[in-house]
Amino acid sequence: MDGDGTRDARGTHANPVPRPAGPPEMPTEAPTVPPRPTRAPGSPDGSAFLTWLRTPRPQALPGVWRFGHRPRPEEEPERVPGRQLLSGAVIAFLVGWLVWSLLWNGYLGGWWLLPLYAMIPDSWAEPHSFASVVVVYAYYVLVAGIIMVAVGRLGRWGEIWRRYGPPAWRGAATAGAGPAPAPEEDPAAWPALRAAGAHDAAERLAAEARSGLMRDVDHARIARAWQGVQRGRHSLATFTGAVLSHGAAACPHPSGARDLPVRRARHDLVTGQVRIGAAADDARNPYAYRGAGLALGPELLGTSLLAVGPAGSGKTGSLVRPLTESLCLHALAGRAAVVVVGAAGADLGPADAYDVVVRIGHPDSVYDLDLYGGTTDPDEAAVVLAEALVGDLTDQHQGGDTRRSTTVLAQLLGPFRAVHGRFPGVPELRQLLEGAPGPLAELREGLRAAGQDSLLRELDARERQMDRPGDVGGVLADRVALLDRPAFAPFFDTSGQSRPFSLKALDHPVRVRVDLPQRGHADASRMLARLVLAQFTASVSVREDRSLFACLVLDDASGVVTPEAVRAVQRLRSAGAGVVLTLRTLDDVPRPLRGPLLGAIGCRMALSGLTPWDGQDFAEVWGKEWTEARDVTDRQIIAETPAGKAVHMLRRVITGKAPTARAVTVRQVERERWSASELAHAVPAGHAVLSLTSVKGEHAPPLLVDLHG
Repeated sequence: MDGDGTRDARGTHANPVPRPAGPPEMPTEAPTVPPRPTRAPGSPDGSAFLTWLRTPRPQALPGVWRFGHRPRPEEEPERVPGRQLLSGAVIAFLVGWLVWSLLWNGYLGGWWLLPLYAMIPDSWAEPHSFASVVVVYAYYVLVAGIIMVAVGRLGRWGEIWRRYGPPAWRGAATAGAGPAPAPEEDPAAWPALRAAGAHDAAERLAAEARSGLMRDVDHARIARAWQGVQRGRHSLATFTGAVLSHGAAACPHPSGARDLPVRRARHDLVTGQVRIGAAADDARNPYAYRGAGLALGPELLGTSLLAVGPAGSGKTGSLVRPLTESLCLHALAGRAAVVVVGAAGADLGPADAYDVVVRIGHPDSVYDLDLYGGTTDPDEAAVVLAEALVGDLTDQHQGGDTRRSTTVLAQLLGPFRAVHGRFPGVPELRQLLEGAPGPLAELREGLRAAGQDSLLRELDARERQMDRPGDVGGVLADRVALLDRPAFAPFFDTSGQSRPFSLKALDHPVRVRVDLPQRGHADASRMLARLVLAQFTASVSVREDRSLFACLVLDDASGVVTPEAVRAVQRLRSAGAGVVLTLRTLDDVPRPLRGPLLGAIGCRMALSGLTPWDGQDFAEVWGKEWTEARDVTDRQIIAETPAGKAVHMLRRVITGKAPTARAVTVRQVERERWSASELAHAVPAGHAVLSLTSVKGEHAPPLLVDLHG
């Protein structure tokens, strides 16, 4: 990585991921000649980078893709139907032509020529001079122009031009189409650095951008390092020296990577957004959102996201994959730390896109998972492990109370660590929970030799409870037995001989993927997913630097949602973190937890194919709104005279409808934003209904989103 430390992402039990000498955004050493970064497909390159950087990003409603966005009014303007608009324009033209013909042929008299006669001298009348001919025909053109303007306004020719003419053909104008802005206004010239007196560094970075050596990740990474200078975490001299030495390669990510191997989604690292689709042009969407691109970023993921939809509805390909790409790009820029958990073989991106890949149950896995989350406190380890083992037992039966399980685990983990200097491995923990006499006697002798009387009393209490009916030790032993399988024998080692990864590393911009063994080990996979979620929520709450966004992506959260997990998700927003959960159905969540889960999550997505009973839960959490109901009664008008019939025929030709007398009744009613039936049957394939909440409290109502838009 740099001269201060070599980063190969190989962890140990005490320090699972080697940390650089300073924070990841701190300027560090780099190769003398920075290599030209390999450009991932979809990332801006060369002149496209300057165009991308200079494109305006106006403030917009929550969730709107701001790159080149054109704001729309809040309410839809009255729109005349196309057939009626074109018919009216043709009729107006014919009326103007008729008026001009009548004037030209004298059927309306010569009054309209009186101003001309008043301006022309008598000497121009005979013979006709060139000047008189020019003045006369100029007057004719003026009168024709006045008629043309009048009938144009009457026929709404301007609206036809805007709706069907070249203005409708042209796409959104880009900032790069015009001349380059002034250095103090050009983001590619780094005006913030110039204002702080770092002119040489700004010139070096601007030259790198013009020469095509800078990418969007480089720009975001250096901007993040500059924020560290502004906050006083780094010195201006160190930052300037790194930029002058290495240009766009300065302040590197610990892995040395400057881009992802491949990109599928559209990313904008200036705003931190990733585009996931576009709001459908549907009457149920607010007019300001219709047709606008929709995107997600840390400001929305900080309130967490829940997506529910059956298999094949697009959860992984249309949502999880773009989000993981975006979070990995943010990690390369020093802005985020991401942990992605999914089944082995899921489309979560190539392994090269991550710093650490934990393939549990795979013999070729380089990394292991720390069963205790990297902590040295037995009580803290017991809390996290109890949540993973029995957190899903929400009913009030044996083992359903995780507090009892936490006490049992703490009574064993504390004495074991005091004797052996480490926590027990899976086989050792299983023996202790089952009450094997040999390991317990060994612990007792070790505690007596060390003079640990308080821990000896804990062990005695555990032995007394083993003989009582309803002891939770048996339930915990049965759950631990799911991990004490031959496939997991090389994993969860606590002797220091493997490379366990711990979520304590989330105070650095690390990219982690955890592959769970689904085939034949479904219960163990759900337990490990709960373990990762519990370790994540416990780790992010004690971080020092909460400006580094931390996100956990669970590609399948079945069996993961527990009462403690719901309470932990509610606390993530203040910790600068969030989770992304996907479910095939809400039936995978216990009925008492569905309402609290939907209430704790800020961003909710219902994909096509949802069941009506799942739709009912979404309909309840999205609530109702006051809408204007219009009851229209049309009564056809019957003409009795020939003239009336002719007028009615003309109206039918213009409007395409029979002449009617309309009675309209308008009233305010309260209706569901999206009913359960609409969510189950009215969401087209490849679409979803998405509601958003930002960390600042801004809300976006449920929107129908085209995930391929």
